[in-house]
Amino acid sequence: MHQFRAANGPNARAKGYRLFDFDMLGLAPALTEALAHAGLSQPTPIQNQAIPLALEGHDILGLAQTGTGKTLAFGLPLIDHLLAMPGKPAPKTAKALVLAPTRELANQIAENLRGLTVKTKIRVAIVVGGQSIGRQIELLRRGTDILVATPGRLIDLMERDAVDLGTVRHLVLDEADQMLDLGFIHALRKIAPRLGTPRQTMLFSATMPKQMEELSRAYLTDPRRVQVAPPGKAADKITQSIHFLEKPRKPAKLREILSRDLDALTLVFARTKHGAEKLMKGLVADGYNAASIHGNKSQGQRDRAIKAFRDRTVTVLVATDVAARGIDIPDVGYVVNYELPEVPDNYVHRIGRTARAGREGEAISFCAPEEGDLLRQIQKLMKVEIPVASGKMSAMASLEKVGRRKGPARRSGRKSGAVAEVEKAGTAKRRRPRRRRAA
Repeated sequence: MHQFRAANGPNARAKGYRLFDFDMLGLAPALTEALAHAGLSQPTPIQNQAIPLALEGHDILGLAQTGTGKTLAFGLPLIDHLLAMPGKPAPKTAKALVLAPTRELANQIAENLRGLTVKTKIRVAIVVGGQSIGRQIELLRRGTDILVATPGRLIDLMERDAVDLGTVRHLVLDEADQMLDLGFIHALRKIAPRLGTPRQTMLFSATMPKQMEELSRAYLTDPRRVQVAPPGKAADKITQSIHFLEKPRKPAKLREILSRDLDALTLVFARTKHGAEKLMKGLVADGYNAASIHGNKSQGQRDRAIKAFRDRTVTVLVATDVAARGIDIPDVGYVVNYELPEVPDNYVHRIGRTARAGREGEAISFCAPEEGDLLRQIQKLMKVEIPVASGKMSAMASLEKVGRRKGPARRSGRKSGAVAEVEKAGTAKRRRPRRRRAA
């Protein structure tokens, strides 16, 4: 449970938070014992605000930077409620459902919850894509207290009548903004009507796009909003910098940065699956201890790569945005954005893989001429200018203009699933074909 070791922020009292100790919250003895065993006494700011409200049964809309302990913020009150519920779960049923957008994040959540329930009768099950659905059907046959799932695999199991969600009385949507971006809004609309009522719903994220406001109105009832940092703000202990350089110079610059501290854990983000794999193979060929994770890797390969990175068998992990929210390794010292993300929010989540649990970290980004607009979107979101480590933005801007004259401007940014759906509906009415003039 190392990921829960963040202390209260130094400005917590100055911001007017009422600070609790965990043993003041009236949690079940098994939970206070698990927290004490992990060396935890005080909640982080998001936990401090969310846990008392969640224990009272309120729906929660929680906003906090990555690495600040959101899992514990919903996990503690969720487990406390379940411990007070009599009876075992019936076959194929669950009492609580936690939805996460990626396999890595779902695995991380399940691991954390199991750490809290180790001395209880609470059962935690996980179902994600990339694993045997037959085994998952067998797992759910016994029923479970907490089901952690990715939306796609959960719907597969629902369609096979392998799970009955009618007994779910607690729903958690973790990283809900990414669910919107990945188009999971359709999945949520299939899942929500199958859940039991009344229920408590908790929605947590590090960013707050407008579409998530709409999501909260649709799925939460009179929610209590808790926020410990402006949406889109990076953790205070992350040192950020940007290098302006042309694309062919990126490989050399990356190797220069990696060579400064060969023992440090460094997470390198690429934009595409093919690009991540090619970059990793090039680093291995040059003698760097590297591995990769992306959508073309099997779940077993991804799990082994993350374990090797966590165990320091591998010190450089090259990844796509599949890992932007699914890796919680406190020892990550550096995040390198080899390519800037097309979705500005993902920059915040990427760099949030470092400076976790109260530690310090460094985020280094490369910006090629064609990525200038992506950088502007990121800085607009964060309301800061990232310090320049090398190169000049003015030179980049002129290069970008030359590139635009040579061809059409490149589209930057992916639309979220919710936005795409709205736009599709708005253009559903076809235009009438033009009449041809008589010859």
